Amino acid sequence: MKVLVVGPSWPFRGGIARTTTSLAEALANQNALAGFCVPFRQYPRWLYPGGEDRDEAACPRLPQANACFSLFDPLSWRFLRRAIKDLAPQALVLPHWTAAWAPLELFLVRQGVPVFGVVHNPFDHSGAALSRWASRAVLGRFRGFLTHAKSVAWQLSRWFPEKPLRVHPLPPPQVTPVARHQAREKLGIAQDAVVFLFFGLVRPYKGLDVLLDAARLLPEDRKWTLAVAGELWGEAGELEARLGDAFWRERLLFHPQWVPEEESKLWFSAADVVVLPYRRATGSAVAAQALAYGLPLVATRTGGLEEVVEEGVNGLLVEPSDVEGLAKALEQLLDPEKRERLATGATLLGRRWSWDSYASCLLDLIREGLAV
Repeated sequence: MKVLVVGPSWPFRGGIARTTTSLAEALANQNALAGFCVPFRQYPRWLYPGGEDRDEAACPRLPQANACFSLFDPLSWRFLRRAIKDLAPQALVLPHWTAAWAPLELFLVRQGVPVFGVVHNPFDHSGAALSRWASRAVLGRFRGFLTHAKSVAWQLSRWFPEKPLRVHPLPPPQVTPVARHQAREKLGIAQDAVVFLFFGLVRPYKGLDVLLDAARLLPEDRKWTLAVAGELWGEAGELEARLGDAFWRERLLFHPQWVPEEESKLWFSAADVVVLPYRRATGSAVAAQALAYGLPLVATRTGGLEEVVEEGVNGLLVEPSDVEGLAKALEQLLDPEKRERLATGATLLGRRWSWDSYASCLLDLIREGLAV
C-alpha cells in the first residue's frame, strides 16, 4: 500500500509540522509512502497571530518532501492534482486541526482518491460556530480517522458513526537532552531550585493564569522556580501586568517568545516538572515532549491529557481551573522522592508508543476504510 501525505513540514514550525513529518518518515520506513506534498507558504500575516511561522530546525527536511503548493493560493493547488495523478496513491492522508485548511481539504477530497484524516482537533480551539460547521462539513467527506485521544474519537463517532476510527497516543519525539546543570546555567536558573515548566504557545484556554494563582499558594520557605516559555497569543498585556509585582521577582523565569527547536531542549533539560493547567484540550504535543525527557506531568482532567497522564504513575491530575487542587499537586512534587518516582514512570510510559506503531495503526485504518 502506498499513501500520499499532504501537510506542513520543514521549514515551518509547530507541533503539526513536526508530527506530520514524523508520520511521513515512519511511513517511508515501512515502504508505504508514495509521496509527501508540503506547502511552500502557509498563512498570510493577517491571519497568523504569532510571529514568524518558520523554524528550520523544528523538523527534518525529508528527501521525499515536495514543496508544491500555497495554502491560500488555489491556483497552486493544480500541482497537488498533478502529484496525485503522477504518484497514483491508494489513499491521501491529511492532518486536520483547523478550519483554515478546509478549502484545500475540500479540493483534495474531490480528486478521486480516498482521504483519511489524522485529527488533532475536530475544530479550532476558539470553538466558533463557523469553524465547527466548516470542519464537520469537510471531515464528513473523509473515509476514516486516526486520533490521539478518546475524547476526539468520541466527537467524531457522534458526527460520523459509520466511518472507521482508530486511536493512538501521540508518540514522544526523539530528543537530545542537555546536562541539567548546563541547561540551568545557560537559562540563569538556580541549580538547587525545583523547576516547574509551562511550555508552548500561551493562549487563554491553556490556563496559565490558573497556574500563576496556584503557584502563589506554594510554601514560601521552599526554593522553586516557575519557568514560562512560549509566544503570547491573546491577553498578553493583562498577563504581563500580573507578573509585574515583587512576588515573581525571584520565582519566575518569563520568556514570552517563540522558542526555536534547538533551544527547547534547554528548557526541558532544566525542568523538574512540566505543568499543563489547560481549561480544555484534545491533547498536547508538550505532554509527549515531557515524556521524551522523562519529566513528570501535572495536568488537568480534560480531553486527551488524562489519557496520557496516569495518576501516581507518571504524574498528577487535577480538575480544570482548580487553583487549590493545582497548588496541592505542585506542592507534592516539591518532594524529591515523589518526583523521582514519577520521572521513572514518565520514562517507561514514553517508551510505550512509537512512530512505527503509529504508522502501522494508520495503515490498518486505511485498509479497513478501503475495504468498505
